[in-house]
Amino acid sequence: MTFARAPRRHHPAGRLLAPSSAGLAAALLVAGLLSAPARAQVRTTTEPTPGAPIGTVARTAGDAAYEPGPCPKTPEPVKALEGARCGTLTVPENREKPGGRTIRLGVAIVPAATDSPEPDPIVWLAGGPGDDAVGEAQMAIDGGLNRDRDVVFMSQRGTYSADPDVLCPNIDEFNARSVGLVYDAPSTERLHVEATKACRDQLAARGIDLSAYNDIQSAADYEDLRKALGIDRWNLYGISYGTHLALAYMRLHPEGLRSVGLDGILPPSRAGSAATWSSARQGFDGLFKACAQQPACNKRYPNLSATFDKLVRQLEAEPVTTTVTLPGSDKPVKVVLDGGALVNWMTSATHVAPQVPAALDELARGKPQRIAQQWAGGKLSPQAIGRVAHGLVYGVFCSEWTPYESEQAALRGGQATFPSFPRSVQAQAPQLTFLHPDCDVWNVPPAPPSIRDATRGDIPTLALSGGFDSQTGADNGPYVARTLPNAEVVTVPYEPHVVFATSECAQEIAVSFFDTPSAPDTACLKTLKAPEFEIAP
Repeated sequence: MTFARAPRRHHPAGRLLAPSSAGLAAALLVAGLLSAPARAQVRTTTEPTPGAPIGTVARTAGDAAYEPGPCPKTPEPVKALEGARCGTLTVPENREKPGGRTIRLGVAIVPAATDSPEPDPIVWLAGGPGDDAVGEAQMAIDGGLNRDRDVVFMSQRGTYSADPDVLCPNIDEFNARSVGLVYDAPSTERLHVEATKACRDQLAARGIDLSAYNDIQSAADYEDLRKALGIDRWNLYGISYGTHLALAYMRLHPEGLRSVGLDGILPPSRAGSAATWSSARQGFDGLFKACAQQPACNKRYPNLSATFDKLVRQLEAEPVTTTVTLPGSDKPVKVVLDGGALVNWMTSATHVAPQVPAALDELARGKPQRIAQQWAGGKLSPQAIGRVAHGLVYGVFCSEWTPYESEQAALRGGQATFPSFPRSVQAQAPQLTFLHPDCDVWNVPPAPPSIRDATRGDIPTLALSGGFDSQTGADNGPYVARTLPNAEVVTVPYEPHVVFATSECAQEIAVSFFDTPSAPDTACLKTLKAPEFEIAP
């Protein structure tokens, strides 16, 4: 899978999918296994000190153990972690293999800003798959999530600050090289799959159990953390892929949850290539409609949707090669733009929506540099190398997605949503390029079919989406609410994927939800206006 990020308008945020240049994969349990791993009985070996802050006492819960200690490593210093209470959770790598190896997950607890915090913390579930929640702490705290509650960040298994990690920087390095390749060419596919297999071989050689990096095991990790910290109930806030994990957690371990916030929603029951095409359509159409409703934008860039469709067809037939330089470097970079590359650029470019009409117009007039620079920028950034846990990416997709969606079904999703696109473009869903071939070489068992069950229950839930979200479409909010009767569905207009990262209004709604889950304050939605689109001379 390849996924390029355009720069965000405010804070950097989690992605739907980590930029893996090879498919994805991993998996879990053998076919006949129960949908949830057996829950261990809690054994507290060290009683919590009355009144002791959460995370300052060593405790065990079943086979898991929490130990206070230094804060987890992060690629750069994170100011929000200054004063955090930190430690390590040790859990079995695979709960289906008693007596097997253990793994260590970094934990950071940022105290509430108030002197009298509520007793139920908020747990931040990162995006990706493959992002480290600890590295996203600044975004959560900048948005005021710790106003009244402690906020808990734990490195999901295999991520940057976990031990072991399953990063595979060779995939990031291939992503960087791939900007100079035709996006969906057979030769690109071969290199793509080679990078995936090299990742798999390297992890397997380190003794990593590739079948243990998935939502079922990760949900159990968080439940073990709750018990080991001695918390009766807590709240979840998941962004992007973190909503996928949150919905699995809600289904498998509902007893300790007070409320759940979902932002940029990816339901396990419908996740896959067809849904990714649908999300792209929704986000693109939202942006095109907003331009059409602004007289200046509509006059300067009429029929923007038709322009985009035409460009995809033209570039797929005759790719454009150009050279760009990136910020901070004078080294020229070769970039190839074909139809698939343009679709994937557009999927992330909704984060810089005001630029999109002008950028498409420039491309149509033979000036590809802006789009080429943005397309290459995310992949060649130093921040794009060695930070994403590709073993977890594959672990989720290749056990939970591809076994339940054929390549033919994925193609039909592209044909249904973008019938004018060439078949070669339709065959590679945005963010999920060469998904099935990658998963073939990853070669892990499928998750139990129950992993695709819709999440049901009465846990109060906030279902937040952005009107410009082309990565996890806004229709996922009403979709999950069908089986969650206490869900509040909110779409923040004119915002891209992960609204908490870009919208003060979304932050206000989220914080108010945890105060009063039955009635979040959405009054700020009435004040929102469409962005002013860039109008070229």
